[in-house]
Amino acid sequence: MKISISLLLTLSVAIVLFFIFISMLRPAETLNGGSVYEVRVVNGFTNNSSLPLVIWCASKDSELGGRALQEHDDFSWRLKTNIWGTTHFWCTMKWDQMRKSFDAFKASRDAYRCGTARKCFWLVKEDGFYFSNDEVNWQKDFPWY
Repeated sequence: MKISISLLLTLSVAIVLFFIFISMLRPAETLNGGSVYEVRVVNGFTNNSSLPLVIWCASKDSELGGRALQEHDDFSWRLKTNIWGTTHFWCTMKWDQMRKSFDAFKASRDAYRCGTARKCFWLVKEDGFYFSNDEVNWQKDFPWY
């Protein structure tokens, strides 16, 4: 019986310490159930007026649907991360014969990359996909192929 009580007490302390540690790493997420991020995908093609860029986005919990984006049109949404840091949204893009799926938001990658304003911007161009957290400084993340 003494061992069971000691084991139970040790386990309880470990669980409390775990939650204290998690709250120190991600205080906002722990207190309010997650952080809110804005994700925006922009058609950055320079001459595709006759053929739109088609986008469809989803997560395991929700389907955001799809759109046909003309030049400079965008598709945007707000999301709230879960406390486990596993929130994940992906999009499939199609233009002419090109098709590409990519992670539009992945908490493990974007929690810090999207900056303190929590804004994640994607610019899709003929030569690939560019990321920015301020819509000024763009960095090419990957090509279409």
